[in-house]
Amino acid sequence: MHKTIGILGGMGPAATADLMNKIIQRTDASCDQEHIPMIIDSNTRIPDRTAAIKGEGASPVTELIKSAKRLQEAGADFLIIPCNTAHHFIPDIEKEVPIPIVDMMKETADLLKGRSIKCAAVLATEGTYLSGRYDRVLGEKGIEVVNPNPAQQKTLMSLIYDYIKSGITEADKLPRNQITEIVNDLRSRGAEGILLACTELPLAFAIMDMYNDSCVDPTLVLAEAAIREAGGKIR
Repeated sequence: MHKTIGILGGMGPAATADLMNKIIQRTDASCDQEHIPMIIDSNTRIPDRTAAIKGEGASPVTELIKSAKRLQEAGADFLIIPCNTAHHFIPDIEKEVPIPIVDMMKETADLLKGRSIKCAAVLATEGTYLSGRYDRVLGEKGIEVVNPNPAQQKTLMSLIYDYIKSGITEADKLPRNQITEIVNDLRSRGAEGILLACTELPLAFAIMDMYNDSCVDPTLVLAEAAIREAGGKIR
């Protein structure tokens, strides 16, 4: 019997749906009963994680813990969080909720190590960069990190917040040329893999037809890790 996955979501809603879809798509199942049970709490009341880390907004910890407790009480055996920036607050959740949390960042670092990637570009929110968490988990695996410069970061934040989180998902409206220039520059600086380290970015890259073999999608990594944790098989 499969364990029940608890998805602590709402950061944002589209990224939460993307994770759920990837779990379904990657589960080796031939009927409803062979799929993995999931409970989703899409808590859109959780304050912005980047603003909190920058000291410019309310802490998300209270709402994160509320969601985690709701999922536990509803029967979740473990939690997954489709928000890279929110992983900064995992220690706060673990103090209040005893069920385990599958760590997307650590799972991604393990994948990169397994692929013998020595240098990765991390495309993420300002909050994720400021938390330093990807630097730590990748550094522990001997993986060098290449980050965008300030101008490039401003473009990435706009793609995340002004487009995907704002519901602008038409391909011709997204800044594809600017993002292509950023990716090419990061590759020229030694990046072997492009880490889409904000859960809105896999959605954006797919819309812009830039989701390819050089991209590493932590949402997909987390989906497959959750399938394994639940006792399922990956398709």
